[in-house]
Amino acid sequence: MSTTLLLIQILNGLQLGVLLFLIAAGLTLVFGVMGFINLAHGVQYMIGAYLTVWFYGLTGHFMIALILALAAALILGLLLETFIFSHLYDRDHLDQVLATFGVILFLNQAAKVLWGPTPLNMPAPEILAGSFQITENLQYPLWRIAIIAIGLIVALLLWFLVTRTRVGMLVRAGASNAEMVSALGVNIRRLFMVVFGFGAMLAGFAGAIAAPIYSVEPGMGDDLLITAFVVIVIGGIGSIRGAFIAALLVGLVDTLGRSTITDILKLFLEPSAANQIGPALASMAIYVLMAAVLFFKPSGLFPAKGAA
Repeated sequence: MSTTLLLIQILNGLQLGVLLFLIAAGLTLVFGVMGFINLAHGVQYMIGAYLTVWFYGLTGHFMIALILALAAALILGLLLETFIFSHLYDRDHLDQVLATFGVILFLNQAAKVLWGPTPLNMPAPEILAGSFQITENLQYPLWRIAIIAIGLIVALLLWFLVTRTRVGMLVRAGASNAEMVSALGVNIRRLFMVVFGFGAMLAGFAGAIAAPIYSVEPGMGDDLLITAFVVIVIGGIGSIRGAFIAALLVGLVDTLGRSTITDILKLFLEPSAANQIGPALASMAIYVLMAAVLFFKPSGLFPAKGAA
């Protein structure tokens, strides 16, 4: 693989990692603080993308569409939490899985009814629609670079929010021992609502910034949800730092694996055999990584303090 192609794949991996982090950050807090398995979290990513495309069509301005989409994603997340998910907190995990899977089916079909089954697209913001000259022979889309930068900024803001504010202190304490936090007089129900709404908005934000580079279609968040669960298991449930590092690691392993494993196998196998085995191994790379991490650190790389 040439140096130019390797650099492109690294940038693509970082961009994927940033999107995974935005999804996994809310998911790891919801799971860490509430112990609640929300399979419908990936649908928030899809809804954020659809809402951004829809509002862009109405306003013709990306930033206005983004703000409106985030507000709508937050409201939808709070409505789902209030009317559906809050009734599942005391139920076992099987009930949570079945109920949230039902929400996935409903919202995916609702997206088809509202926006149709045909994939939708939207342009990147005009100011970031061009390409950036990285090397003499390499140009890379500005919007993809902007996604990486946005992800780093959001990660810093989340770090500050979680480690330097009272709400963040309560979230960290809830991730470690929710029962103790409740016993100390904290309104754990309100804390759950704040965490859930914030997580839904983050997932919607990931969908919004991904809309200019991916096709917006029903079910687009389902595959990313599975990968996001891999991220929070590797990083440590309830840990924002773990989610960030694991998301970048998973993004790089997945992207580089898909582009290099076949070429590496050709050094040892016949090209036809390498072409058959390589894609299968590439699709397994992140799960092999997860198994390796769990073998040495069963709680993940950076588990929340107090986690088992």
